[in-house]
Amino acid sequence: MARPGRPAMPKPDLHPQVDAFLDMLTTERGAARNTRQAYWRDLADVSQFLKNSKKHDIVHATTDDLKSYLADLSEKTHGAGKNKIAVRTIARRLSALRQFYRFLVSESLRQDDPTSTIESPKQGRSLPKTLSEEEVNALIKTAAAPGNAESVRLVCLLEMLYATGLRVSELVGLPMSAIGEEQQFLMVQGKAGRERMVPLTETAQKALSRYLEVRTQFAGSEAPENAKSKWVFPSKTSQSGHLTRQRFAQLLKDLAKDASIDEDRVSPHVLRHAFATHLLSHGADLRSVQKMLGHADIATTQIYTHILGESVKKTVEEKHPLGKTGEKKS
Repeated sequence: MARPGRPAMPKPDLHPQVDAFLDMLTTERGAARNTRQAYWRDLADVSQFLKNSKKHDIVHATTDDLKSYLADLSEKTHGAGKNKIAVRTIARRLSALRQFYRFLVSESLRQDDPTSTIESPKQGRSLPKTLSEEEVNALIKTAAAPGNAESVRLVCLLEMLYATGLRVSELVGLPMSAIGEEQQFLMVQGKAGRERMVPLTETAQKALSRYLEVRTQFAGSEAPENAKSKWVFPSKTSQSGHLTRQRFAQLLKDLAKDASIDEDRVSPHVLRHAFATHLLSHGADLRSVQKMLGHADIATTQIYTHILGESVKKTVEEKHPLGKTGEKKS
């Protein structure tokens, strides 16, 4: 559905090979729905530009065609408002194109990769947003104040997210079967179907126990079939049968206002960053945090050391051999 005040954009007719590429991402690489949609948007934008510019279609595009597209995006990095394009957006679009043309070459649909000589745009390091421990505690305390079922659920969501660093889609989509023995851990299926075991803190275990006592209030006869029995966080209104990412994000925004914290600084992903940053600041090693976050590459986890104080950063990087700068493990 288009946003109010913004006309709906026509859906471009994409080349069949784009659909084949997207299907490959899902079937062979286990890409999540959101990942597939992100690739679709990026490749659709390129396709529309090529069509409007009367250039080759995306399958037969030349290096010059693609450079024209990227140059057009680069001009928009100096724009303003909704028309401004971030450098990281250009980098992501180029990455999507690289993946697409590698697919075409692997399927013998092209002999060359037109992106092979195109350099990625230089990006400044973007550090993750996070919250202080005091701010996280303030959010939890504020959430607990009403004492009703909604309050108990929100506290549980906060405690579990802060204790595990789960991605928001992993958290809201937890099935009851994910809860381990005596609620001491969760079995989480992450990106590309990778499963990991994540421990729950004692505080999170208690919050989960209190929530499970009121859980049935969030699913009724009007909820989708099996919602009451299947999901940890069922919903009476969502088509999926469980609490949605969007609803949880809005609950956090409202909570931030009540806790006198800038709502733009609070989101499920920011709490994931807080989990990682606070663990590392208290001496946890990078490999453990990597496993709990579900990162395939420890280099992704290393970004958190850059927002710590230099002394703490040095401790983290020296404490564990896998924390040494430049070393990558999958």
